[in-house]
Amino acid sequence: MIIILFRLLLLIAIAFLMYTAYKFIINPKRKLDLAREKKEFYFHDNKENTKENFLITYKGLVFEGEKYLGTTDHAFEVVTINVSAKDPQQLQGLDREDIYFMEQEILIRYPYASIEWKYPVNRLIIKPVKDDH
Repeated sequence: MIIILFRLLLLIAIAFLMYTAYKFIINPKRKLDLAREKKEFYFHDNKENTKENFLITYKGLVFEGEKYLGTTDHAFEVVTINVSAKDPQQLQGLDREDIYFMEQEILIRYPYASIEWKYPVNRLIIKPVKDDH
């Protein structure tokens, strides 16, 4: 009887460890940290929850976007997004093309949104890049 109980407890423990490992591997916060360390782009967002901010990592920097719900012509959508840098002291080397890239990625997910950058990114003069043609 004790051996059967021990085997059952062992199976439960193994199942719990496998579940914990699975949850750790698919954790989006872990993916965000991994992308930040590798200086890759990663967009972490819960699109169903408009009250939850999204996080972007790009070139080793982390940005946070606050979403605000509003109305469009046909529905309620996210219409305003305020983006700020998590660590503004690390922004050295960030240029306009990087800002444009992140704006495009945000607009892919939230096409009706207007994007406002918070200090110090808003100090970067954001104007159209001139073509040499």
